[in-house]
Amino acid sequence: MTSKLYYQDSHQKVFEAKVIACRWDEKKQCYAVELDQTAFFPEGGGQYADSGRINGIKVEDVKEKDDVVFHYLKQPLDAGSKVAGEIDYPERFSKMQQHTGEHIVSGLVHRHFGYDNVGFHLGKEQVTMDFNGMLTTRDLRRIEQEANEAVAENMVIETRYPEKEELEQMEYRSKKELAGQVRIVVVPGYDCCACCAPHVARTGEIGLIKLVDVAKYKGGVRVTMVCGFRALQDYQIKEDNVREISRLLSAKPYETSEAVGRLKKEMQQMKDKLFRIQSRYLERRLEEVDSVNFLLFEEELDTNAARRFVDAGMYRCEGICGIFLGNDYQGYQYTFGSQKVDMREFLKMFHKSFPGKGGGKPEMVQGTVKARREELEGYFITVNTAANHSAY
Repeated sequence: MTSKLYYQDSHQKVFEAKVIACRWDEKKQCYAVELDQTAFFPEGGGQYADSGRINGIKVEDVKEKDDVVFHYLKQPLDAGSKVAGEIDYPERFSKMQQHTGEHIVSGLVHRHFGYDNVGFHLGKEQVTMDFNGMLTTRDLRRIEQEANEAVAENMVIETRYPEKEELEQMEYRSKKELAGQVRIVVVPGYDCCACCAPHVARTGEIGLIKLVDVAKYKGGVRVTMVCGFRALQDYQIKEDNVREISRLLSAKPYETSEAVGRLKKEMQQMKDKLFRIQSRYLERRLEEVDSVNFLLFEEELDTNAARRFVDAGMYRCEGICGIFLGNDYQGYQYTFGSQKVDMREFLKMFHKSFPGKGGGKPEMVQGTVKARREELEGYFITVNTAANHSAY
């Protein structure tokens, strides 16, 4: 059994230990080092393992099995030797901020709405919490406010190891059935939960708790959160973005959403106007459709307008009406239509000559192709000749 120093002092940064064993792990392609004691928290409880160094060697991963903690290193350590370990404390402290914040938020959601936290993931950038019930933005604002009030109270985080009889009398949260000694983490007045991870000593160390997103997920919701220095960084990034948007739109920072709304409306009006102009242009081009096959090449055009052109043009020619949007360098997006030719069969022959992909219905197909305009026009001249000999 490894003595777990992170349970004695979650803020411990350095430690000394004795190497119990060092074995090569073929699967991980690392040496699995067992120490008599460690400050490295292994992966578990929805939280990734601590990083750091032992005797200056980078710790690649940390796992626990049967109460033994294994440290995975690229270099071996001699069994029986004394070593010095150092965890990446800024990373550890950030994880403790996030995890303790999660306890408060999950406890409040359970108290106010009766929902359980059925999924938890502490990533390197954000924390996600899955609840088995629906929460509105207004609900989360309430939870966020109360969670930050808990931070301001600067309460001591309690850790308990209750005996079986005491545990049976306790009301606590747990996402799975537990065996053996259970570790209970308590935020007085806010949460009581079985948990194996390190936490901050007092709620004030969490810093700001910010719920940044909520989305429907498996019949409930997934809430995204950042705490402490991560919340500060998140705010700084968003502040920089708002400031730049404010500058670009010549609007005050708190008025950017209104300015974007006006801009969006203006853009839609311009798109509608452009669509009308393109539609009138294509209506004039339709008057030219009187051959067996008719092709139109355009650099840029609204795809809906292009489809409408083909839809009307295929009834004005004996063969295929097609439109190519793009250029020889980037390739083309095509729409083909015909009232007499099975376009799906045609497409099989077409893409044998030109790389690309497409599909659709017998009367109309769409897709992309990489070719030069000259080659495409030449191919349809051949198709035209073949059409006169009933090749279709």
